[in-house]
Amino acid sequence: MTVRREAFLNRVRERGEYATLEEADRAARVVLALLGAHLVGGVRARLAARLPEDFALILLNPLQSAEPLSPERFVRATAAWIEGATEQTAAWDVSAVLSTAADAAGDDLLKEILLQLPTGYDLLFGRIQPT
Repeated sequence: MTVRREAFLNRVRERGEYATLEEADRAARVVLALLGAHLVGGVRARLAARLPEDFALILLNPLQSAEPLSPERFVRATAAWIEGATEQTAAWDVSAVLSTAADAAGDDLLKEILLQLPTGYDLLFGRIQPT
């Protein structure tokens, strides 16, 4: 089931403690564009189907990545794309967006997503996976 845009952004805004929906939207766009570069095939398409349409399109048309980024490099890349962000604020942005995306995905799809990502992304999604 697709999450409505307003509901998605309100969750990101709450989790990220943003003052405005515009700040939440900016974080969501950057984080989902970076995430899309790391997911392939049906997994990316199924996650996109559960996101609001404009965010689904961002996920399906991602920023390019030459190699999978470690969680730490993913946060640094997020900081580079958000004006005025630091690694600390970018970690906050990533967590707010990815935990909201994890809720939209559900447990089964999230497990498939995490299989496509380097070790440690479970923490960025706010879900600790057993080793």
